[in-house]
Amino acid sequence: MKRIALSSLAIALLAGAVSYGAATPAGKKIAGDYVEARTASVFAGACHYNGELVTTGRDAVMAWNFTSGTFNGVDLAGAKAMAAVSSDANLSQDAARKIELVIDSRLSETQSAAVEALLRDKLAPLGKVVAVRRAPVTFNHTGSDYVAKAEGFATMSVQPMPNKECCAQPNNVWYTPLFKIEGRKVGYTQTAAYTAGTIGDTWSREGENSAFYGSFEF
Repeated sequence: MKRIALSSLAIALLAGAVSYGAATPAGKKIAGDYVEARTASVFAGACHYNGELVTTGRDAVMAWNFTSGTFNGVDLAGAKAMAAVSSDANLSQDAARKIELVIDSRLSETQSAAVEALLRDKLAPLGKVVAVRRAPVTFNHTGSDYVAKAEGFATMSVQPMPNKECCAQPNNVWYTPLFKIEGRKVGYTQTAAYTAGTIGDTWSREGENSAFYGSFEF
């Protein structure tokens, strides 16, 4: 009788677990497009890389375009954000880093709070978020071209490298993206600038292989 009772209990528990799982639909993964531009070339010859390593590469701008997913129960599809990061040393080195976030002002307060909480969590290994602001953020991804801008904060225009040179010469890719992405590509930065001056000096760069782009999903 004990064996029968235990078997009946196990069947009941299993049935309950299956019923519970079926009643909990799987949500869409958080996904989207990402691009970053730095103040140092990420694809270059060894001499060029070594020359910049100790003199620059201490700053970068980053941008996200969320295409799907929820966080803390909030739909993130269509959300856009940018960030700037600054350090006293090249970003590949172990040094304190400050981060400023800009959340698209067209988002609701609930969406903005969700995006901020998510990015604070994901950026924690990179550095400390010391400032957050709201401003209009645009993120256009056409083909393999990326243009991102936040009014009064930062802008960048990135294109793919011609002939996929970074794939043919992978030993000349010296860094990894600051944010985890899928299908990492090296980009040619037409222009990139940080104009806010909150976490460091303002800067502007153009005409160099200083960008990474790809998609994110988690």
